[in-house]
Amino acid sequence: MKSPLIPINIISIYKNKLGDLLPLPVRMAKCTPDTHTAIFNTAAALAKKGGRLILSDLFRSYDMQAQSHQDFISGKKKAFSPPPGGSFHESGRGFDMDLKAMKIKLADFWSIAAKFGIVPIISEPKPTKSEAWHFECRGSHQLVYDYYHAKKGTNFSPYKAAAVSSILSVGVQVDDFGDNQVAATLQSGLIRLGKVIGSIDGQIGQRTQKALEELSITFDPQNPERMLIEVENLVQQKFPAEFILPPA
Repeated sequence: MKSPLIPINIISIYKNKLGDLLPLPVRMAKCTPDTHTAIFNTAAALAKKGGRLILSDLFRSYDMQAQSHQDFISGKKKAFSPPPGGSFHESGRGFDMDLKAMKIKLADFWSIAAKFGIVPIISEPKPTKSEAWHFECRGSHQLVYDYYHAKKGTNFSPYKAAAVSSILSVGVQVDDFGDNQVAATLQSGLIRLGKVIGSIDGQIGQRTQKALEELSITFDPQNPERMLIEVENLVQQKFPAEFILPPA
C-alpha cells in the first residue's frame, strides 16, 4: 500500500475580497496522515503561545513542482526550487508558513515543531534566511537521509535521496528512474526497513535480492510488483502512523 495523500483543512495566507483568510487551496491541501497529525499538533501547541500556524504552500503535483522550478530558473521566484523529484512538497510532507503569524521566536517554534517530528530545512533559526519558512515532516524517510549521510548510498545527496524516497512512497513518478519506478520504490522500502542495498537506483542487484530473502520475500525479478507489495506491507507495519487516517 502506498502512503495515502489525504485532504487537510487549514488556514492559509490567501484572502477573499473582504480580506478574510481562506483555507489552503484544494490543489495544495493534501498531505500524508502523519504530516496531517504533526501539523495540527504543532498548530495547537503554537496557539497556546498566542500564535497561529498559517500556511502558504504544502502539496505540489509533478506539474506544480515543474512550474515552481521554472519560476526559479526564470527569476520570477527568488528562493531555490528543485525540478520534480527533489522536493518534500511532492509527497505532501513539506510546507511553507507565515513566520509573522506564529508570534514567537523562530528558535522557539523549532523546539515546538520538533516534538511532533517537524524539522526545518535551514541550519540555524534566522528568520531572514531564505527557506526559513519551510518545514518538513520526513517520517521514515529520515532513515533514508541518515543512510545516505553515512555513505551507504552514493548517487544522491542525503536530502535528495530522502525526498525521492518520500515521493516514490506516495506513488508519484520520479524521472531519475525512468521505467524502473517499482524497483526504486522497493529499494526505498528496504532501506527504511533497515537493509543495506547500496543506492536507490532502480536496478535490482544481489544486495537487493539478499535483503528481500532476509525478509522472507521470494525473489522474483519477473514480478517486481508482487515483491513491492510485500515490502510495502512490512513498511506499513513498521510505520503505521504514515498510513492510518486521522479521526474525522
